[in-house]
Amino acid sequence: MDIVEIFTDPQIMATALAAIATFVTVLTLALPLLQTDRMGQRMKVMATERDKMRAARVSELQKDTGSGRLRQAPKGFMQQIVERSNLRSTFETEEIKNHLKMAGLRGQAPLVAYMFFRLIAPIIVLVLALIYLFFVGTVSYPPIVKFGMALGAGYAGFYLPNLFISNLVSKRQQSITQAFPDSLDMLLICVQAGMSVESAFGKVAKEVISQSLELAEEFSLTTAELSYLSDRRMAFENLGKRTGIPGIKSVATALIQAERYGTPVGTALRVMAKENRDARMSEAEKKAAALPPKLTVPMIIFFLPVLFIVILGPAIIQITKMTK
Repeated sequence: MDIVEIFTDPQIMATALAAIATFVTVLTLALPLLQTDRMGQRMKVMATERDKMRAARVSELQKDTGSGRLRQAPKGFMQQIVERSNLRSTFETEEIKNHLKMAGLRGQAPLVAYMFFRLIAPIIVLVLALIYLFFVGTVSYPPIVKFGMALGAGYAGFYLPNLFISNLVSKRQQSITQAFPDSLDMLLICVQAGMSVESAFGKVAKEVISQSLELAEEFSLTTAELSYLSDRRMAFENLGKRTGIPGIKSVATALIQAERYGTPVGTALRVMAKENRDARMSEAEKKAAALPPKLTVPMIIFFLPVLFIVILGPAIIQITKMTK
């Protein structure tokens, strides 16, 4: 039987077509299963890689800060005193937590320490004031007046932790504000180069760490949140809440709108970078304009007397010689 007879035999043709149909059917049914397995494997690999990147960022940030204070365990005795005094019901509010985050203090350890010192500081200040007024100082007041002054000092000590936290917030915001316009320019360059938003934040966090450690920390946290939060809008909102700076809140709002409406992120960053540069320039001009009035009093007190001595000194010496 030659080849022509083989290909023209109806039985052989039917068998071949049935085999081809069976193969195609099996392939059609098995291919989606194979694709699903590949997709699941790829997603697992990406999740593992994301966890590695997140751990690397946290370790780098802890190494740069030198203390690793992103999450600290609260001290034992402080924790016991806070729990026994039931201070959480009074001080553990959302406002206080946000204020501590703005100061760069995160986790339960700073919150427990804050509540502990809110309890202990008035007692310490009261004792020190009593020791000074009754034993060290030479204040000639009646004992009841001294005790009242000590009570006033103890009441003022109740707000010392708030003053300390406010000072930390002010210094942190000043450092972030000075470096933020330059970081926006770097973000714009990274986005225009084709990088994603989270990759751009991670890259800028590494570059800006020499200029502002606080801003690098905030950008690193934003990168981590963009990686694992289901809603990216929350990551940008958290950035504005943690810093408490109007310029950063405006940038976060612009990024949220760009994510929601599909507008180009580069355009939003370009506009916000220009606005922040203008704001920094206007702040510098304001400080420069306020400098002459501030220098008036020091010049009158320190410069003019010396100038009069230099000018009139020789004449006074000559007059003194002539009178002799």
